[in-house]
Amino acid sequence: MKYTIGFSPCPNDTFIFDALVNKKIKTDGIEFEVVLEDVETLNQWAIEGKLDITKLSFPAFFQSLKNYVLLNSGSAIGNGVGPLLIKKENKKIKKIENCSIAIPGKNTTANLLLSFAYPNAKNKIPILFSKIEDAVINEETDLGVIIHENRFTYQLKGLEKIADLGKIWEHKMKLPIPLGGIAIKNSIEKSISLKIDSLIKQSLEFAFSNYPEIPEYVKQNSQAMQEDVMRQHIELYVNEYSLSLGDEGKKAINELFKIFEIQQLEISKEKPFH
Repeated sequence: MKYTIGFSPCPNDTFIFDALVNKKIKTDGIEFEVVLEDVETLNQWAIEGKLDITKLSFPAFFQSLKNYVLLNSGSAIGNGVGPLLIKKENKKIKKIENCSIAIPGKNTTANLLLSFAYPNAKNKIPILFSKIEDAVINEETDLGVIIHENRFTYQLKGLEKIADLGKIWEHKMKLPIPLGGIAIKNSIEKSISLKIDSLIKQSLEFAFSNYPEIPEYVKQNSQAMQEDVMRQHIELYVNEYSLSLGDEGKKAINELFKIFEIQQLEISKEKPFH
């Protein structure tokens, strides 16, 4: 049995999946065809139902419920892991709602958390996450929402934080931040889904057992990232919720879903025709 599986080349994902896709653990005859893509591409593919198993942002998952179910392992949920709203150093910002804001995709949790924090900020420009800092530096946009490794390096590029969107969520909701998860097509036999879920957990346990060693697979896909940044990335985004959602993780996802539904209802009201 062979299944397509998609995740990002970022260290947290490659760290989780290294042992699984590189056969460092037994997979009992289950094989995987790996597709590495940025998160918003994976989000769009999930909405289209393209891959058998995929990493995706939770807003994309909420739009894909007819095709996918969420696995218990592999998610990115935690405290202090949220996206940051940044600006260029010394740039005067009078009102965030009037600014143009680069976002890493309309289906990302980053975008949903931006709307949660600043519901009247409407001038959003989707840009590949790795290009957002440059867009702000070059003043193509007033502000940017950064995710992944950029949150560790933005200050070196002459950028300043305006707000930690994750902290706003944590303060208001008293819950960890649900960024993304691993979903599998609901057409796949449940026993197979459960087996793949278990394999993902085993893959992560293997990675944890060898940490702080960074697998070559992570390094090869890290786009010349420094090892200390890789470790920061892994330690921030990979945690106990990645092994198992737990009650609190599930509650956080459910609360985010409620926020998503409210925002979708508000968006529909803005349209002149339905």
